Amino acid sequence: MLSTYKIIQKVITCCLMITMAATAVKAQTTLPTWWFGVSGAANFNFYDGTTQRLNNSLIAPTAFHKGNGVRPYASILAEYRPAGIWGAMLNVAYDGRGGKFNDVVAPCNCPATLETSTSYIAVEPSIRLSVPSTGLYFFAGPRVAFNINKDFAYTQFKQPNTDAELSAMHKTLVSGQVGVGYDIIVSPAANTTMISISPFVSYHPYFGQEPRNIESWSVTTVRAGIALKFGKGHKVATIPPPAAIIPVVVHDFIFSVQGPGNVLVKHEVSETLPLLDVVFFDDGSTEIPTRYVILTKEQATGFREGQLQHEQLESMTDRSAGQLNVYHNVLNILGDRMRANPETTISLDGASGKGPKDAKAFAESIKQYLVDVFGISSSRITTRGSFKAHPSSEQPGGTKELVLLRAEDRRVDIESASPELLAEVGGVMMKPAQITSTQVNPLDNQVVFKVDSAKELLKSWAIDVTDSKGITQHYGPFSGDQQNVPQASILGDNPGGDYKVVMTAETNSGSVIKKESTIHLAHQDDEVQKGFRYSIVFDFDKAKSMAEYDKFLTGIVSPLIVDGATVSIHGHTDIIGEKEHNQKLSDNRAKETQKIIEHAIANSGRDHVKFETSGFGADPAHSPFENNLPEDRFYNRTVIIDIIPNK
Repeated sequence: MLSTYKIIQKVITCCLMITMAATAVKAQTTLPTWWFGVSGAANFNFYDGTTQRLNNSLIAPTAFHKGNGVRPYASILAEYRPAGIWGAMLNVAYDGRGGKFNDVVAPCNCPATLETSTSYIAVEPSIRLSVPSTGLYFFAGPRVAFNINKDFAYTQFKQPNTDAELSAMHKTLVSGQVGVGYDIIVSPAANTTMISISPFVSYHPYFGQEPRNIESWSVTTVRAGIALKFGKGHKVATIPPPAAIIPVVVHDFIFSVQGPGNVLVKHEVSETLPLLDVVFFDDGSTEIPTRYVILTKEQATGFREGQLQHEQLESMTDRSAGQLNVYHNVLNILGDRMRANPETTISLDGASGKGPKDAKAFAESIKQYLVDVFGISSSRITTRGSFKAHPSSEQPGGTKELVLLRAEDRRVDIESASPELLAEVGGVMMKPAQITSTQVNPLDNQVVFKVDSAKELLKSWAIDVTDSKGITQHYGPFSGDQQNVPQASILGDNPGGDYKVVMTAETNSGSVIKKESTIHLAHQDDEVQKGFRYSIVFDFDKAKSMAEYDKFLTGIVSPLIVDGATVSIHGHTDIIGEKEHNQKLSDNRAKETQKIIEHAIANSGRDHVKFETSGFGADPAHSPFENNLPEDRFYNRTVIIDIIPNK
């Protein structure tokens, strides 16, 4: 049986290679309506059922059941292919259905074999369904077969070999087939006589394929082969179009310079950080990973969640170690909240691909920590274990990034019906943590140089910046459409002034272009602007927010937006998946969030609110976190909402 499967694999592989190697033929003739030809194939026959009475004079002492064999198939064929997708096929063929049954042992402890040489003349009419603009087609229809050979060869150890004919054979069989093929035109495009090579595969189920009118022997066949077809087309008269005069267009590059304002704005952000109710475990260990903050019993006595609300100074686009530190204290935050609310209870649901026992050990590790360190009664904590997390990051049928996805499913989910522990987002995660930080947008102190179409049309470009004393600074070469240079780098010790900027570029064709501009630069004063930040965390590969988020955005976030405020909404994803898909996913997440907030603002009668909404996909320059840890990727599936009131 194994060798038969290998033969099937090789034949199908050859057919696919021929199909992939085909090149499209630009038709200079019409395709024929009628095709005629021949085909050759291998029948891979699989026997099932029972046979024991071979003929009227020989009954095998032990019944034969399963078997297989490869036999030839050859046909003459005709096809009718009118315009459109429907057509018809007819094959008249020699159809070999022989094979060898699996060996058995007679009661005398004697090995016995049985091989058949059954074959038929088969008539196979089929309906043909073509796929437009390709050579692919599907076919299905009945098979009427007339028996022409019923020989068998039976051997039994210490007994004479028997070569004879099977008795009780059906003279005519009526069954069916379905299949797929691919027409590859190999003749020159200008020829009216067209030649097609067509690899095909068909399947013949056992229905109607019982060779005999006694016992239960049946045959299932998979056929793989190649057809050679000939048809007659007609010439198509073509008139060449007049030669078009294509004007040479010289692109006029637009060069612009934009400097920062006179005020460097520092944003004091009161951030509401979603607190994931998940603890991830390392492969091969049931201990709480060392990246989580583990306290001693003495340290836990003095721990309070408010200690984590310290002020941070960082870039608005930096990956935030502060936020991740808050999450890595999730067990301490949970212990502090349960200690302050003695009526609360939780359920720890472990998940592990190694099984419920391993998963429950994860949950027991967390339970033991809360009991031993924070003094939480064990009766307030229940534990469970299962194979899969709910919801699972690994999707049914997924084949990519499985190492990362399975790491996300090796975890413990913290669940509770106690409102003191849950967020106002429908009870789907723990209450968020509050963080106050002071941040600076790095673009607020940058000089931005832009050259339109530079990436497509220029080999490189560079900048020369000259002050009023004639001192020139050179920057470059660059290749993108935009380049940022810190204002402090240009100013140096100068208090400020007017600068001449010259952009020199080399085009892809080798010509040199220059553009000039001016800019006034001065050192900036500091200003602190207060704002609010909220985050939404999405399930893996999902863009539509949960219904509970609608209430959260409408009832919690939107009331903080005053007339004249600016709302910055940025969508992000993790690194799993294709770049284009992640970009679209982050765009959809950001737009869905803006839609909900806009609706809430309109219903409250506020206006003059400016939205700055964009998606960054998995761009590492903008991702809130790294993508090395499961919690990094969970927090990167997010939309970040910054509310900046008017001055």
